[in-house]
Amino acid sequence: MNFLRLYGRVLEKLGSDSRLGWFLSCANVALAMAQFAEPVLFGRVIDTLTNAKISEPSAAWSSLALLLGVWVAFGIFTIVCSAVVALYADRLAHRRRQVVLTGYFEHVLQLPLVFHGEIHSGRLMKIMLQGTDSLWALWLGFFRDHLAAFVSLLVLMPLSLYINWRLASLLIVLCVLFAILTAIVIRKTETLQRTVESHNSDLAERASDALGNIALVQSYARVEYEVSALKNVSDRLLSAQFPVLSWWAVVAVLTRASTTLTVLSIILLGTWLYLHGLITIGEIVTFMAFAGMVIGRLEQAVGFVNRMATDAAKLREFFEVLDTVPAMHDRPGAIEPGRFTGRVEFKDVSFSYDGKRPAVADLNFVALPGETIALVGATGAGKSTALALLHRAFDPQSGVITIDGEDIRNIKLAGLRRNIGVVFQEALLFNRSIAENLRAGKPDATIEEMRAAAARAQALDFIASSPEGFDGRVGERGRSLSGGERQRLSIARALLKDPPILILDEATSALDATTESKVQAALDEVMKNRTTFVIAHRLATIRKATRILVFESARVVEAGSFDELFRLNGRFTVLAKAQFMAAAEAS
Repeated sequence: MNFLRLYGRVLEKLGSDSRLGWFLSCANVALAMAQFAEPVLFGRVIDTLTNAKISEPSAAWSSLALLLGVWVAFGIFTIVCSAVVALYADRLAHRRRQVVLTGYFEHVLQLPLVFHGEIHSGRLMKIMLQGTDSLWALWLGFFRDHLAAFVSLLVLMPLSLYINWRLASLLIVLCVLFAILTAIVIRKTETLQRTVESHNSDLAERASDALGNIALVQSYARVEYEVSALKNVSDRLLSAQFPVLSWWAVVAVLTRASTTLTVLSIILLGTWLYLHGLITIGEIVTFMAFAGMVIGRLEQAVGFVNRMATDAAKLREFFEVLDTVPAMHDRPGAIEPGRFTGRVEFKDVSFSYDGKRPAVADLNFVALPGETIALVGATGAGKSTALALLHRAFDPQSGVITIDGEDIRNIKLAGLRRNIGVVFQEALLFNRSIAENLRAGKPDATIEEMRAAAARAQALDFIASSPEGFDGRVGERGRSLSGGERQRLSIARALLKDPPILILDEATSALDATTESKVQAALDEVMKNRTTFVIAHRLATIRKATRILVFESARVVEAGSFDELFRLNGRFTVLAKAQFMAAAEAS
């Protein structure tokens, strides 16, 4: 994405406010042209006063009155136009920043789990905040300064040539030299700034990672190590940033020096031209003012280019995330399913993450409404992948998954996921109140409904014992609660959602025996009257399952009830005996 294309995309993000953007652009053009009236009128006033000694004083007064009247009119227009541009440019930039930030946030939430597994949340937050800040600054700069600066430079060339081409040549040479210098600096700093932004992302990621795992940092006495590691990243960031700053410092110094050189050149050349009768004193004064305007506009232009070069890497990261296409999306004509009855069927379903080694292969099974299907097998055998396909974290490369006879790819994604509840191995909670976490399952749930769900999930006792009750905050990732409390809260959330299809992903594997018994009682409650899929390593927890599917090397190698599979003396029997013998030895 080149420099101009990147800036074009910044302006494209004005979206529904583009009409206001056009209005501000026209106002900027008018403002830029009006500002040249002052130096031209000033020069005319000087010439009028100079010629007043030769001509009639009364004629001079009438000419001055006309010039001053026009000057006042242009001055009032410039003041009003500047105020309008400043007011609405600010409002436009702030409003669009919030719109784009919200859109980016929604887009990222819809990206697949594979994407989030490959990029740290701290980096995504940094990209969102810095990207939208850069957009805000560029929008504001464009409508306040940048457009007017570039239009002024374009208007200046023909106007100055019309007044006096000899002095105009000095200004044109100055502009060309600035353009060449700026292009050189951009070329020198563009790659360096990308490195700077990479270090900035590393800094945000590392800090977020340490703060998100503060218990690990403190318990393993890693505070000094993490601070030292962050300082190393910061040092690399500064080492990459200083050369960029040095190049732009050179531009700043040359900009200041050029002011003096240009003014001196105009005085010297203007004096020579005046002595030879090729210019008036008023025209020299006009060009002196032009020189000041050109230097000011060039400083604004260089400031814009500096800002754009600095923000280019941030914006590229921002647009790269924004251009990432969600792997899962609704097909044209996708249907809104309503509430499922819960008949699930896998027909010859195969899927591979890398296109080489299958994650699941030739899956064929049916789950009837109200049945409990358990999936067992070694880690990596395909259990989690099979259920990820069910709620469309991915789509199978071959085969079909149907619910109530409908291919799930023909169902609206939001409607599909509303019908499926998931209780994860790690209870995922927001750093919000208990009530807000429960309402993730049902946004309009009343306190009575939440109380009933919490009671069924064996969670009401610890909620009621808290002084704040349902308004109590659970802390980041639920750290204010114990593991069992977090899990029971996630079960209560699933009960509130009341989905016809439920997925339990190792919901009790990380709990002690006492807590597990409470959670298991809650799970028995939540599993009633719904199609349930259970991933379990502890085989004792799935004795009541309607059917057990044994996975090995991405395939189902055995299927049946607990007792049927145990009598087969096959793979399941080996797993069961190994676990029960280990449990007996431990006791």
